[in-house]
Amino acid sequence: MKILVIQQKMIGDVLISSIICNNLRTAYPDAQIDYLVYASTTPVLEGNTSIDNIILFEEKHRKSKKELLNLGLQIRKEKYDLLIDAYSKLESWILVLLSNAKQKISYKKPGRSFLYTDNVPFEPFPKTNLGLAIERRLSLLEPLDLKIKTDPIPKLFVSEKENQEAIALFEKHNVRKDRKTVMISLLGSEKLKTYPLEFMAKVVDYVADNANVNILFNYFPKQIQEAKAVFDACKPSTQEKIYFDLLGGDLRSFIGLVNQCDIIIGNDGGAINMAKALEKPSFIIFSPWIEKKIWATFEDGIHHLSVHLKDYRPDLFEQKTEKILKKESLSLYEEFKPDFFKDKIELFLKQNLSSSAE
Repeated sequence: MKILVIQQKMIGDVLISSIICNNLRTAYPDAQIDYLVYASTTPVLEGNTSIDNIILFEEKHRKSKKELLNLGLQIRKEKYDLLIDAYSKLESWILVLLSNAKQKISYKKPGRSFLYTDNVPFEPFPKTNLGLAIERRLSLLEPLDLKIKTDPIPKLFVSEKENQEAIALFEKHNVRKDRKTVMISLLGSEKLKTYPLEFMAKVVDYVADNANVNILFNYFPKQIQEAKAVFDACKPSTQEKIYFDLLGGDLRSFIGLVNQCDIIIGNDGGAINMAKALEKPSFIIFSPWIEKKIWATFEDGIHHLSVHLKDYRPDLFEQKTEKILKKESLSLYEEFKPDFFKDKIELFLKQNLSSSAE
């Protein structure tokens, strides 16, 4: 049996959709399972034995109709028995149309159900604490009536070498071994998903004030100005706990570093999703325009907590569409004061770092 799973988009999406491949592998141990993703997201799939081949969706496929057509014909040649489209946008519809797969599953959306043999309802509300991002992906397996207990947790695989390299980096920077380590997801994937820097500095201060910990910042070298702005706005007592220059050189080394951390706190995005896949407790600060019910995965009030402006100021969200919220995002962020959830951060630290709380 040959299976293709399609999920273009960001790291978080690709990591979460990999649960489709993982569960298919359990149900069909001998199947060939291929996964079509953006080239930039492949580091989160390394070491995953549920995936036989990664098919790259590259910039050229996006820019040129001819290249997209060629990719579609290449997929057609593979003669897939089953295709699961977890992306379901124009780019993937063309590939689905050309694929000629026997069974094609995606979400039920107006005007495109003819493309698929099975159209699964796109649920508007989560039924469990898994969050909609996970529940919707798992719903794509329902038409297959699999005789297995599905596993909803995305997995990341860190090699012994990667772990050793991360430990060596900790040692090089003289990270204190007698303290737990907190990773701060400092910046979102864009400005509209980034908690204001002066507020983030307050959050880092709360962490340093309430727990005797090492603090690492997650940022790319090109974001050093923003990272420095947060560092400079922190109290001197907080700055002493921050290992500002301790950075992974690439995505895999970042994964190795997170694996050595105890918890993650900060902006929603790929870093948080990767930390969760490594079973690290998470505290997420959501952007005002992002729906918490989709990405607040595994929320249990203990190991996974999240906050959204809507929790504190629902009045600011009345009669507003996502489009309006996105437009007003930066001004809404200014209303999202860190002291709204100061006590929640304290609780989160206490529940997950109790042995090192001062």
